[in-house]
Amino acid sequence: MAIIEADHLSKSFDSFLAVDDVSIAVKDGEICGFLGPNGAGKTTTIRMLTGVLTPDTGAARICGIDIGRHPLEAKRMMGIIPENGTVYSDLTAEQNILWTAKFYGMDSASRKKRADEILAYLGLTERKDDIVRTFSKGMRQRISIACAIVPSPPVLFLDEPTGGLDVFSRRLVLDTIRRMNDEGSTVFLTTHNIEEANELCTVISVINKGKLVATGSPERLKKTFDTAKYVEVAFEQPVTRELLEAGGAFRVEPHGDKWRLYTDDADPAVKYLAALAERQHLKIISVATSTPTLEEAFVQLTGGA
Repeated sequence: MAIIEADHLSKSFDSFLAVDDVSIAVKDGEICGFLGPNGAGKTTTIRMLTGVLTPDTGAARICGIDIGRHPLEAKRMMGIIPENGTVYSDLTAEQNILWTAKFYGMDSASRKKRADEILAYLGLTERKDDIVRTFSKGMRQRISIACAIVPSPPVLFLDEPTGGLDVFSRRLVLDTIRRMNDEGSTVFLTTHNIEEANELCTVISVINKGKLVATGSPERLKKTFDTAKYVEVAFEQPVTRELLEAGGAFRVEPHGDKWRLYTDDADPAVKYLAALAERQHLKIISVATSTPTLEEAFVQLTGGA
């Protein structure tokens, strides 16, 4: 059984069709990345999945529970970190966590124990009594995450969880997502960071202009659009473009301190460069063949949007 299900979801705002017949099934234990350009329908979809918006057509189920028919039961199965955080700025870090834990029906002792655990893990113990409005954006995001993971939810929804964060805060957020996944949470996240999705997600769905255009593992999506074929080489000595063009590449371009030889077949290009270096007494500093990237697949799928 899929843990997160979107069954033919559609949603319009006046005459604008934001989400058009989207179906998604995320299996237990997966980390699903939901990618798309600005305005593609990502946030609208996640709001329907979490019960914030009612779809015009279709249904959403969390752990088999129809969120339209049984919203409270379904919402008890999930932790949510929305695009704009929901922390209470006039409460302390600890009070935010304790307050959220109370909503989930945890007793006083369990609330305090869980709050101490999360504050320690997120590096907030020393700031637990500080008012949240005095926190930086990264620290506010940590509080949002703390509140979302209080009940160790079976499902964790994150909408742009690392947007605008510094390197340390971003790493902490990603480590927390991995930790929650290791502890049994199925994760659904939207992101603009292609590299982040590539290193974090087990499956990716791409939405464009309200329609789902592809679903698969990052590697599968990369191989589907493996169109960039080139050999990149750096020599210790200066080399002319004409000398490199003689190897049969259909295009040769400088790329920083390196050259890129675009070709339909990398093998003869690499052999030509080795022979050239031997013949001209050149020292090769580095040589690499291109590999498909998730970013290239994303651009192909969304038509460059």
